[in-house]
Amino acid sequence: MNKYDVIIVGSGLGGLECGAILSKEGFNVCVLEKNELFGGCFQTYTRRGRLLDTGIHYVGSLGEGQIMNQYFRYFGIMDKLDIRRLDEACFDRICYNNTTYDFAMGHERFVDTLSEHFPTERENLRRYTSILKDVGNLINVDSLKKGLFTNGGFQYFEMSAAKTIADITSNPTLRNVLAGSSLLYGGVKEKSTFYHHGMVNNSYIEGAYRFVKGSMQVSDTLIEVIRSNGGTVRNNSEVTRIIVEDEQAKGVIVNGGERIEGRYIISNVHPKRTFELTDKSRSIRNAYLSRINSLENTYGVFTLYLIMKKDTYPYINRNTYIHGNKNVWYDKTEHIGTTRSCMISSQTSLLNGDFAEVISILTPMYMDELLEWENTTPEKRGDAYRRFKEKKANDILAFLAEQGISFDGQVEAQYTTTPLSYRDYTATVEGSAYGIIKNYKYPQAGFISSRTKIGNLLLTGQNLNLHGALGVTLTSMITCAGLVGEEYLAKKVGNA
Repeated sequence: MNKYDVIIVGSGLGGLECGAILSKEGFNVCVLEKNELFGGCFQTYTRRGRLLDTGIHYVGSLGEGQIMNQYFRYFGIMDKLDIRRLDEACFDRICYNNTTYDFAMGHERFVDTLSEHFPTERENLRRYTSILKDVGNLINVDSLKKGLFTNGGFQYFEMSAAKTIADITSNPTLRNVLAGSSLLYGGVKEKSTFYHHGMVNNSYIEGAYRFVKGSMQVSDTLIEVIRSNGGTVRNNSEVTRIIVEDEQAKGVIVNGGERIEGRYIISNVHPKRTFELTDKSRSIRNAYLSRINSLENTYGVFTLYLIMKKDTYPYINRNTYIHGNKNVWYDKTEHIGTTRSCMISSQTSLLNGDFAEVISILTPMYMDELLEWENTTPEKRGDAYRRFKEKKANDILAFLAEQGISFDGQVEAQYTTTPLSYRDYTATVEGSAYGIIKNYKYPQAGFISSRTKIGNLLLTGQNLNLHGALGVTLTSMITCAGLVGEEYLAKKVGNA
């Protein structure tokens, strides 16, 4: 076929979810992916027989009756996922100023656990979790049943994450501990909103889960849903042009030649890149394009994957955030070129769940460190790039050794990825890990509607609202509601 109801550009989570929603509603959909692997940041690739997750290392709110569980039940994939609940007593450990602080699941337990370190801060911690719950409750199953995807909450976009935490407690150590996992949303002290901090942290406190057989299983099961509903999902199919005729998006050109027509086009690609692909149109004004192009993106991530020797390193059922500076927020001017913070995540062995098969270590990195290779393509970046990555990996291991963490004699092999990998495999501008920054000082500037001025060209993905599984899923629902109706779709999800 070369004509569909809906063409979806990109098979990241947002694209596949839109494909699943609309195919369930009877639309004939076609999802086009430029790479060999589907899934965007949910893809999992293999090295030495081990599974390496690209960007998703754990997901929140997957417990019974919680919002991500409900979304995945609607898609029909929840019961097909192999997941493992992280330790309730400590799903995240924050290492700060030579002391460890545990984040526990459940809001009361979260307060109790941190109060052991901060006994005079118990009431302030209760205030903190209360406002987290307020943000989290902006999207809940009861609202879905009433026909609403969200209960507003714009005021939280106007609140600084760092300042709100500072208003809750004057204790400088507790302030840093509560912001200790800000890597999860690309946190920047001078810009990040409390909406993002609250939504992400509340989700994990509700219930944090890890994918046992890689996050790619989410992509695979969504593809099964789309295909079972008669939809098409194609890889090695790069959209090189979005066709606009008579101020309407009419279709796409694939791999520079093949024309595919569609009634609607949904782009899961970064808005800047989307409009670079789109034919010029009077409907899209230069002022709008200038605004899109001027929006700042979050930092990227350098990831070091350690392939562990069989049965040598115990599997740890939590994530660890390590900070070597007094300030846990990533500061470009202070941290660029150095490793002073990172996150460590374990992947359990499929053969022996007591041991780790892969250790993933993530640290922030801006594209500024990679300008020498910005015009290169994967596998063709040269020896200097390889040496740069080796040095960065050694710097990370040396930093961890300073913190008392060593993997000596337990590593079989190591692999690395940089923001260039994100740029080339997920079409993310500047290799950003979390897309466009939402700045609390100018909240309206960062809002991008799923509808464009070209009536049948729509947007979806992490750049519109909130990144991560939760934010992207919410955005996918909002995008598709533009075609089938919000009340109808929300109630269908809520009653799934």
